[in-house]
Amino acid sequence: MKRIRLVLYSSLSLIIFVAAGAAANPLLENGPDLETMARGFVSTWSGGDYEGATATFDKTMRGAMPPEMMEKTWDGLIDRMGDFKEIAGARSEKWEDSDIVFVTCIFANGPVDIKLVYNSDQKISGLWFVPTQSPADVEKTDKGSGTETDYPAYADQSTFEESSVTVGSGEWELPGTLAVPKGKGPFPAVLLVHGSGPNDRDETIGPNKPFRDIAWGLASRGVAVLRYDKRTKTHGMRMAMDKVELTVKEEAIDDAVTAVRQLRETDRIDPGRVFVLGHSLGGMLAPRIGAREPRVAGLIVIAGATRPLEDLTIEQYRYIFSLDGEISAQEQTQLDTLVAQAARVKDPALSADTPAELLLFGVSAPYWIDLQDYDPVETASELDMPMLILQGERDYQVTMEDLARWQSLLPSPRIECKSYPRLNHLFITGEGRSVPAEYGTAGHVAVEVIDDIAGWCDRH
Repeated sequence: MKRIRLVLYSSLSLIIFVAAGAAANPLLENGPDLETMARGFVSTWSGGDYEGATATFDKTMRGAMPPEMMEKTWDGLIDRMGDFKEIAGARSEKWEDSDIVFVTCIFANGPVDIKLVYNSDQKISGLWFVPTQSPADVEKTDKGSGTETDYPAYADQSTFEESSVTVGSGEWELPGTLAVPKGKGPFPAVLLVHGSGPNDRDETIGPNKPFRDIAWGLASRGVAVLRYDKRTKTHGMRMAMDKVELTVKEEAIDDAVTAVRQLRETDRIDPGRVFVLGHSLGGMLAPRIGAREPRVAGLIVIAGATRPLEDLTIEQYRYIFSLDGEISAQEQTQLDTLVAQAARVKDPALSADTPAELLLFGVSAPYWIDLQDYDPVETASELDMPMLILQGERDYQVTMEDLARWQSLLPSPRIECKSYPRLNHLFITGEGRSVPAEYGTAGHVAVEVIDDIAGWCDRH
């Protein structure tokens, strides 16, 4: 049977599969028992027993992640991180009334933690992937420090300073990093808005950190940059346990608007030159952010989709399945299932009560309903602010078709568009057809992208 490969950075990349209502597990109080169970789950999953792995799920998780989805998800992880080597350890913690186990897994391209939530019946009610970080790593990320080799060649450490900041306040406050050029200012500033999934402030994907590259590159060129951990990363567990009805408003827009307003009130920042840069889903949502906060000086859209996410999802799967020259019967069956799920997402009569397991990736109906009538280009056309649209020509997740739609429907000179023949979805250079595995190869955002963004900010 042909091995299935699935990238985990699709338009709905790394969506948290969490069943609400997980309760405390008394086994955690005894230490290693639950950790042993978690290790066993990962061993079963990595060994190819997908049916056996789902046997440890609760009912909601089994609906969201059936055996065939478990196979595709594992293969996608291998595509991103390289061959699986070993389980390096496990640790457990309590979060309010929930029990969580992190299983640290070593892959050819580095470590990843598989984060599991257990309910009172010792069943897994939540699963996702998170970067492995020691306390020292967190300290380093917060302060923006690093070795010479951590920095792309275009970043000059001597020209800017980084400090830890908090975006928002109260229950949804988020940790972030503000990079500011040295000097009195006031400086133009750019806010970075992530793609989908529980991204950290650097938008870490395997060994790559595109948001860190952009922040350091722009700060070296006189532009301040604010980046922060996404709400679904920092508060994902609370949102699941509290049964938060997630839409892109809660996932991204509210926090971006808050961050823009904070930037406008920050010392050495020019309040009249605060720009929003959105990547992938963040780029798609940039016009909605601009509509919510019209004092934004301009929008920078990099790899921003103009077409519905469900359409992009089907397109991406077809692309990935056809990389070896054919679509197998098994892959076609999976495509047929996805097409049926996408049709339900598109249905104008879609109800908020529609079970999530009937929809793409087990994502709840309110998320899809919120996006049904949203057209990024139409919304952008109603805004009185300049826009810069950038696109990698090797990007198979958001394609040149999307760039063409931005170009055709928005007036010039208010909009500037540019594409880069050798760049992929992360704006990292490559050759030939882009494939999921290249996201596991370390690289940096191309210098021409940094220069083009900095130059555009200067002109506005």
